[in-house]
Formats: sequence, C-alpha cells, structure tokens
Amino acid sequence: MSGAPRLRSMNVTDSEARPVLGPAGNKAGSLSARKPASKSSKKVEKSSVEVTVVGEKKALPSSTVNSLSPKTHSLSVPSVLRRHERLLHSSLSLNASCSSDASTDSFQSRASTGRLNRCDSLGSRRKPYASKPKSVVSDDSLDLSSNSSHPKKRCAWVTPSTDPSYAAFHDEEWGVPVHDDRKLFELLVLSGSLSELTWSAILSKRHIFREVFIDFDPVAVSKLNEKKLIAHGSVASSLLSELKLRVIVENARQISKVIDEFGSFDQYIWSFVNHKPIVSRFRYPRQVPVKTPKADVISKDLVRRGFRSVGPTVIYSFMQVAGITNDHLTSCFRFQECITAAEAKEENVTKDPTEKKETVNVINTELSVAIDELSFSSE
Repeated sequence: MSGAPRLRSMNVTDSEARPVLGPAGNKAGSLSARKPASKSSKKVEKSSVEVTVVGEKKALPSSTVNSLSPKTHSLSVPSVLRRHERLLHSSLSLNASCSSDASTDSFQSRASTGRLNRCDSLGSRRKPYASKPKSVVSDDSLDLSSNSSHPKKRCAWVTPSTDPSYAAFHDEEWGVPVHDDRKLFELLVLSGSLSELTWSAILSKRHIFREVFIDFDPVAVSKLNEKKLIAHGSVASSLLSELKLRVIVENARQISKVIDEFGSFDQYIWSFVNHKPIVSRFRYPRQVPVKTPKADVISKDLVRRGFRSVGPTVIYSFMQVAGITNDHLTSCFRFQECITAAEAKEENVTKDPTEKKETVNVINTELSVAIDELSFSSE
C-alpha cells in the first residue's frame, strides 16, 4: 500500500507519458524506454521538417507532440522551436517565390499544394499561347495569295456579271482607233442598232450581221434588193425592224458617195477631230456624256449628206466604239493602251508620205539614168 503512493509521487510525469505506445504496451518511463523515445523524437523531427515544407506553414500535429516523452519533450522543445522557426522562414521564402512568375516552374516540382495547383493552372493556360505559332499559316501560303494574279481593272460598267462577249469587246475593240472603211461602216450600223438591241444582243448576232450585209462592203450593200432583205421570214428580218434595214441600205449608198468625194470614209470622218482621237480622261461613269457638241456637228453634216438615223446620241456611241474619242475611264487598263495605239497609228501616217516621196525620187533618178543611156547609145 505504501509503494503505490511512492510510485505515484515518483512518476508524476507518467500521466503525461501514457499516450506513448511502446513495443510492450502502455508502459511508463524506464530509462531504457526513454532512449527509443528520443530516437523516435529525432524521426519525428525529421518528419516534421518534411511536413512543414509540404504543408506551407502548417503547425506540428498533436500526435507528434504527444508522442514525445516528458524529459525529451522538455529538452528538445527549444531545438524543435528553433528548427521550426527556420523551417517557417524557409517556407515563407518558398511561398514568396511561388507568387513570382519567374520561379513558378521550379516551385511546382517541389510540392503539390493548393496554391501550387493554382500556379500550375496558370502554367497550363500559357501552353496554348506557346502552341499558337504552330497553327499559324506559313509565310509561303501568304506569299502565294499576295502574288496571285488579280484581274485587270476595267471601266466601272464592265462588272463580273457582264456578258463575256461584251467584256471581250471592251478589252479588244472599244475605243481602239479604226481607219478601215468597212469596219467604220460596220460600227456605224451596230451603233444605230442600239435603239432596238443591247450591245450583248448585237455582239451575239454579229456573225449574222456580217453574213447578211456582205462583210459591210458599202458598195455591195448599196446594191442589195430591199424587198428580199425585208421579206417576212428572211434572216435579216430576225435582226432588226424593216425601218432599220432600209436605213442601212440607204446609208451604204451615202458612204459610197463620201468615198468618191474624199477618197475614203476614214478621211472624211476623222477630219472632224483633226485625225487625232479625243482623250476625255474621265474618272467616274457619271462623267461620260450621252452626246457632245462634236457629235452634234458630225450628226448634222451626215444628215445634210442624206444619212438617216444618225442622231447625236448614235454618232457619239459610234465615236466611242471607233476610237474617235477615248472614253475609257482613267483607272481602266485600256485607257493607256488605246492612247498608245493611236500614237502608233500617227507615226505610221507620218512615215507614209516620206516613203512615197522617196519612192518617187528613186523612180525619177532611174528614169533619168535610162534616158541618158539611150541618148548616149544613139550618138
């Protein structure tokens, strides 16, 4: 009975050491039992170091504090506190590095806490930005699209939906200076037909016009039988009205007279513009007129000579298509080409008189030489 109080008085700290579980059960404090406790405390300290690094400023768990023996706990508390303080400082520095973008990747490799997961999510957001250049179109394809040939710019009234025959007519004939009598007569007839047909319809039937009117030879057309020409069911009657067909035959007769007077219809019609095309230099379609004072002058003179259906509007359309006036817009690629064609024609015209003079001089010299030889032989 006396031993029990002594044991209680000697082992006052046993009540604190009861939670410790040794190999033999819940026993209190012999010296041999304390040594393993100190070893376990070292292991606990090591584990606490790892726990603090992973947990970011987490306190030591209660199980590790309770697992320390009384003497070991009392002896190791200062050292544990110092180590814990150092670990707290290190964890604070690590947390500070986590907040900076520069050390995000290195800190992610050390731990996997909630805050690190947030940094990891930021890192994952950056991945698409890094992979974007892979999906960008290469420079080669851009160069191909930039170097691809673009269609030439035409006058504004020639649109992508325009009839291809009219677009070709614009690109090849409209505005080009014409000096052939047959071609001038053809264009005068086609311009007069605009009162009944459109350019697209006229161009689609152009081969029929040429067949009916014998390639627009003025002399041959002037001799056509009008009754056969305008007869019901004839090919010509499918082109134009009876009035227009009679006008074409009558104008062919008048052109023949002009050719007899001026030598050619070309010489007559180009004399109104001094044999040089008028360059309008229009920028917008609204600036292109329906008729001009010059067209009015030509129209009056043609009417005076017996021509029919040659009003100012018809004559101005004829002037445009025959290249007597260059009404291509300045932005159209054909504007400069028609000017170049007109200049080339002027050079050829200026060269012809000199060539004729040279040939005449050569003939004269040859004749004089032949005469001299004959006179010398006769002597």
